[in-house]
Amino acid sequence: MADIAKISEIKSAQSDVSARKKALQLGLRIGLSSEEGYSATTASVAERAEHRQRKLMSQYQANLETIYKIALSITPSDVTGTDLDPDWSHQFFKIAEQIHNRKMQELWGRILANEITSPGNFSLRTLTTLKQLTHKEAQILEKALGMAVKINNETRLKLIIGYRYAGGIGQIFRKSSPINIGLSNFGLPYSSILTLIDAGILHRSEFESGLLNSKTPIHFTMLDTKMKLTPKSGHLLFNYYRLTPIGDEITQLVHPKADNEYTKAMRSLFAKDFKIE
Repeated sequence: MADIAKISEIKSAQSDVSARKKALQLGLRIGLSSEEGYSATTASVAERAEHRQRKLMSQYQANLETIYKIALSITPSDVTGTDLDPDWSHQFFKIAEQIHNRKMQELWGRILANEITSPGNFSLRTLTTLKQLTHKEAQILEKALGMAVKINNETRLKLIIGYRYAGGIGQIFRKSSPINIGLSNFGLPYSSILTLIDAGILHRSEFESGLLNSKTPIHFTMLDTKMKLTPKSGHLLFNYYRLTPIGDEITQLVHPKADNEYTKAMRSLFAKDFKIE
């Protein structure tokens, strides 16, 4: 028992040292600790504030330079460019300087390149939303877009979550309604849906399509898959989540991967009530 207690104590101590080192590294990074050529203990409050401000400005400068280099590397030289709107430009760089994560810097670089090439795609409201978007949330969005579909000739993506009967004699013989795909089985639990809702990317409420015409095929377009579904009944309708206008703008920046298992599950789910081609 004593040995176990000793081992536990050692592990705890190691953990404490590790956390302390992290705290010291943080202080150094944001200008709250002494470093070569600067002693926090002998500096006045004004001098410490000035030192911290220099560190912050240096980091902001580095962030902007990285984002600008990324934008420059992907901006085409064979397309006519456009001057940025001054208000948009000011707001963009004011926010972009605070983007520290490398993956998110790549996203902001794409925004800048896109706006120079084809202005008006990203509103100031979208920039404000993107400022709050973490790398983890961006990954959730990427996952969701890999499962989203365009229906018929619509340009806006929908995240289909299932379908249901809306009346008709067929509903009498059904054990459960609606029929859900189960997004959580494919790495998109309801908590992730709520994350996208809170981020302003998805509308808060679920939506339903109108009743589907049994004589009119419905075309689903996914990343690398197309499906034609013809309802076997005139009493069916889809349930889905819809992206907000801000969400639609952000989709231009995300490069999702197709989820083949999800596509198979969708085919299997719809096969009961739809003819699939």
